[in-house]
Amino acid sequence: MIVLVLKYLAAAAVAGFLLHRARRRLQLSLAKHRSLAGHSRMAKRVAGLLPGFSYAEDRFFAVDDAPSEVEGRRRAGFRRLAQQFAERHPQSIAQSMAAGERISDIGFTRTYRVPFPFSRYFCDHLKLGGFLASSDGVMLTDLDGRRFYDLAGSYGVNLMGYDFYKTCMAEGSERVKDLGAVLGSFHPCAAWNAERLCRISGLDEVSFHMSGTEAVMQAVRLARYHTRRNYIVRFCGAYHGWWDDVQPGPGNPQPPGKVYTLKEMDEATLRVLRTRHDVACVLINPIQALHPNVAAPGDTSLVDSSRRAKFDRAAYTQWLQQLREVCTARGIVLIFDEVFLGFRLAPGGAQEYFGVRADLVTYGKTLGGGFPVGAICGRKHLMRRFREERPADICFARGTFNSHPHVMGAMQVFLERLETEEVQARYRGMDERWDGRAARLNERLRAAQVPVQVANLTSVWTVFYTAPSHYNWMFQFYLRAEGLALSWIGTGRLIFSLNYTEADFEAVAVRFVQAAQAMQADGWWECPGLTNRAIRRGMLKEAFWPRSRSQA
Repeated sequence: MIVLVLKYLAAAAVAGFLLHRARRRLQLSLAKHRSLAGHSRMAKRVAGLLPGFSYAEDRFFAVDDAPSEVEGRRRAGFRRLAQQFAERHPQSIAQSMAAGERISDIGFTRTYRVPFPFSRYFCDHLKLGGFLASSDGVMLTDLDGRRFYDLAGSYGVNLMGYDFYKTCMAEGSERVKDLGAVLGSFHPCAAWNAERLCRISGLDEVSFHMSGTEAVMQAVRLARYHTRRNYIVRFCGAYHGWWDDVQPGPGNPQPPGKVYTLKEMDEATLRVLRTRHDVACVLINPIQALHPNVAAPGDTSLVDSSRRAKFDRAAYTQWLQQLREVCTARGIVLIFDEVFLGFRLAPGGAQEYFGVRADLVTYGKTLGGGFPVGAICGRKHLMRRFREERPADICFARGTFNSHPHVMGAMQVFLERLETEEVQARYRGMDERWDGRAARLNERLRAAQVPVQVANLTSVWTVFYTAPSHYNWMFQFYLRAEGLALSWIGTGRLIFSLNYTEADFEAVAVRFVQAAQAMQADGWWECPGLTNRAIRRGMLKEAFWPRSRSQA
């Protein structure tokens, strides 16, 4: 009888344990975004199965089965663009083609400017220059003397204008020239920078690094070290650098590690955080407020017109407040990754803009005054890398070029100028100014009857499309033909510097609308009866059923 009772209790305990595990597993699943971006393992498997193929010329111009007259206009428009670039930018293109044989980044960005089935034909017939000679104001000049309005923003570095950073770099280097490239020891400006960053962030200590990725890596290591927990929570679509743990899906050759990719702005995620005991930290990238749960938009994935974006400051503020409360209650380290947006939303960054304090904040990009940099600001107990009671238990982090004197000098100049009246004036009324510019451009685009709109988070913009089309990715080249410089991801992200005047923006707006009208005249948006769903189904069919496509 006792044996039977013990067996029953053991069976009940096992059943209870399995039920608990199943409940936790279901809870975690419900907190994941339903898209592939929310399921890193599945996304990685699908990426590994997707076969490569390239459209032949006939399919390239009529993948939507456009009438011959429309196809002819597209061909003519494409050839006109190719000829125009070749005539206007011969030296820049020649340098790019030659350097592409040695610089691997050029080959990657050239291939992935457009969706992969279109890439081979595009690269063979339309050449682009990727080299520049100079910058001034809000303009860039290539090797042929052609000038562009800068909408690339050097991936977020260019917050105040290139002339601003040239002087930061020059003046900073002048301040430290007597020390030169001495590493390991510090120039006095490093101490000044640390004091100023603590004041700006409202945190206690600082460590300097050479990139934003390095700063995020160390922030996560510190969180794991002090909490003695393994898992990190990142949100669907968010970017935190290219290292393994924070890029667990496509693009990372390693399988997902100890990371949970959850839905942003969702109660199911808060439920997971309230009940699990293995979460060391939560990573926030504030740029996701513009497009929650969606990866950084790039034209390489722009196969239809389903891209959408909208910034709701009140809703995102509430979300951050909820996260703050849960993390505090559960002893989870809340990390703001402000490598991209730091100092763009406010002088005190996203913490000031949304009114929420993090435990650790990472900075990069613009903070270096034009030089490469990363930095962590954090609470004192989290920044310590050793345990006095366990002297061999340390959290090691060093870098040969951390606190490089020239970087520290330029950073000091940047932080000094951040407090000047000239710079502070750029922040006053910033939301109203940039929201108003976006609204005016959208009105012009509607008046021109083109299927293009923009959404913005202050001076960071994205373009979306209001009518189904296979060819929205072509718009980036019409913009380029009008003298607007975009980064290699195209219309997914436009980054304005804060020194854009009303006259500068007016010139950009005129060119933007002209580019849309030219693309429309060339027939790329003429696809009656097409739906986004039909486009996606057609792409999948062509990928996995070769008979359905014409291949180059």
